[in-house]
Amino acid sequence: MTSATTLRVLAAGDHFVLPSLIRAAIARELVCEVRELSLDWPLTPFGPVAEVAEASDAEDELIDALADTQVLVTQMGPVTERVLDACPELRLVVVCRGGPVNVNLDAAKRHDVRVCFAPGRNAAATAEFTVGLLLAALRRIPQAHDLLAGQGSWAGAAYYTYERAGLELEDLPVGLIGYGAVGSRVARVLGAFGARVMVHDPYVHGEIHGLRVASLDELLRRSRVITLHARLTPETRGLIGARELALLPPGAVVVNAARGPLLDEEALCDALEAGHLSAAALDTYAQEPLPPDSRLPGLADRVVLTPHLGGASRAVAEKAAHIAAEEVARWTRGEPLAHCLT
Repeated sequence: MTSATTLRVLAAGDHFVLPSLIRAAIARELVCEVRELSLDWPLTPFGPVAEVAEASDAEDELIDALADTQVLVTQMGPVTERVLDACPELRLVVVCRGGPVNVNLDAAKRHDVRVCFAPGRNAAATAEFTVGLLLAALRRIPQAHDLLAGQGSWAGAAYYTYERAGLELEDLPVGLIGYGAVGSRVARVLGAFGARVMVHDPYVHGEIHGLRVASLDELLRRSRVITLHARLTPETRGLIGARELALLPPGAVVVNAARGPLLDEEALCDALEAGHLSAAALDTYAQEPLPPDSRLPGLADRVVLTPHLGGASRAVAEKAAHIAAEEVARWTRGEPLAHCLT
């Protein structure tokens, strides 16, 4: 391990986690040489994954910048086998994300490179965004705004009729599917609104904020609103499909700011078009960006759609840089790393 006075770090940030944020966070933790590199990735929450061919230009840029460098802190830099082969002095990679999806972990293990990540960086931001989506869908806020500000029409006043008025959270049965870092925060916020919070998560056994419901089917039958917070695994892919949506009471609302593939979008569109669901609010999708043939934009009067912004707040970028800097400091001191996968 290199001493802090001679340690060389590359801060490879982007449009979200700025290189300057990483550099400043590291400077607060230790004294070392930090070089900045800004990787100009498209505006999308998804960066390059392992060996994607389209990352070749960024690989060359990263390899050049990593010369004689022991530590890389990055958000989306493609840490591929080619990069690792070309940078033998690299010993630590810290990814400023909830998972190191842009790192070839097998290759990192072969090269004896430690790989860390930043779990929990966006839990508060995503929870807040989820509640915002829920309120927007329940009260048709985006639709009313578009009619008035976008079209100059007062027609949104029609929402001030019993038949078209939205639902309020107080006393509303809201079902949470998943109770991790995000779901638990959403539960507490909804409880403050006076919602009747119910939770289904077979992997959580401790105290929860709300009523624990043993089966997913029971939760669906009892919920006027469901919000998804489960991890995406082979078991949860397609967790909410046509059968599950049919269990919801008529007029129910679906919110997904977790992972797009948890929800069958075609089944969701069918349920919205049939009138079984009154609204949906989505921040994540099975395919991102949305393909041209997606049915969702055609349902704009019943859906709220945002382009995967749930985890995007300035505080998230700052937290990610801070978590990464703490890992670098632990590594220099020879302490156990908090979030290491290799």
